[in-house]
Amino acid sequence: MHVVIVGTGPAGVSAALYARRGGADVTVVAKDDGALSAADRIENYYGLEEPISGAELLHRGSEGARRLGVVFERDEVVGFAPPPEGNGYIVVGRQRSYAADALVLAAGAQRAGLPVAGIRAFEGHGVSSCAVCDAFFYRGRHVAVIGAGAYAQHEVQILLPHAARVTLLTNGIAPEVSFPPAVTVDTRRLLRVEGERRVERVVFADETPLDVDGIFLAVGVAGSTALAQKLGVRLDGSSIAVDAHMATNVPHVYAAGDCTGGLLQIAKAVYEGAQAGLSAVKTA
Repeated sequence: MHVVIVGTGPAGVSAALYARRGGADVTVVAKDDGALSAADRIENYYGLEEPISGAELLHRGSEGARRLGVVFERDEVVGFAPPPEGNGYIVVGRQRSYAADALVLAAGAQRAGLPVAGIRAFEGHGVSSCAVCDAFFYRGRHVAVIGAGAYAQHEVQILLPHAARVTLLTNGIAPEVSFPPAVTVDTRRLLRVEGERRVERVVFADETPLDVDGIFLAVGVAGSTALAQKLGVRLDGSSIAVDAHMATNVPHVYAAGDCTGGLLQIAKAVYEGAQAGLSAVKTA
C-alpha cells in the first residue's frame, strides 16, 4: 500500500516513520519545511542536550525517515482528483500527481486571515475557501479568486466551467504562475468587501468598486484545513475534526499536528503523527 503525507513538519515526518515501519510505501509532499524551519531555538523537546534550531530538528527527522526509505517530494499540493479505478486518492501537485491508498494531512494550522475588511464577516455568505465545494452555486455568476500562485490557479480552473466570469485579484502581488486567457487579472490592492446579507462587491485601495457574486480565497499555499474541505472532511471550527486514531470522517484520510487544534507543540505533533501513520497502515 502507498501512504501519501502532506506536510513535512514534525507531524508529517512522524507519520511517515510509523507508516513506513508498518510496511507501507510512503511519500511526503510539501512545498517547504513549514513554520518550524524559522524557529531559532528549540529547547523544550525531549532528548535535546542543548537548544537547536527548528531547521536542524527538521533535517534530523527527515534524514532518519529517508534512511528507512521514505520518499520526499518538493511539490505544492493544490487539490485532489478521483482515482481511475475508484479506490484511494489522487493527490494533485503543481509538478505531478501522487496515487495514495491513504492520506495524512499534516500541513499545519490554518494561516491568518487575509487582512481585508469584511472578508471574515462574509465567510459562508459569498466568501469561500473551496472551489470544488462551492463552484456549483455560482453557475453563470461573476466570481473573484484572491491569490497569485499555483493554489489560485487550481481554484480558477475549477471555477471556469461554472462561472460566467472569473476575475483574479492578486492584492498588489504580481502573478506567480500563468492563468488562462479567459481570466481577468487585476493586481490592485484590496481595501474591503461589501454587501448586505451576501457579498456584492470588492472595493480597491483607490476606492474603485468591482461587483462580484462570490469570492474564493486562495492566498499562498493550501494548508491542511483548505485541503480537508476539498475532500469533505468535517471541521471543528478552524481545525480538522479527528477521533482518537487521528481519523477524519472520510475513509482513509487522517490528520495530525497543528491542523487538529489543541496544544501547538512539537511533542503533540509527533504523537499525533505517529498515531496517524499507524492508523493509516492498519485500516487501509
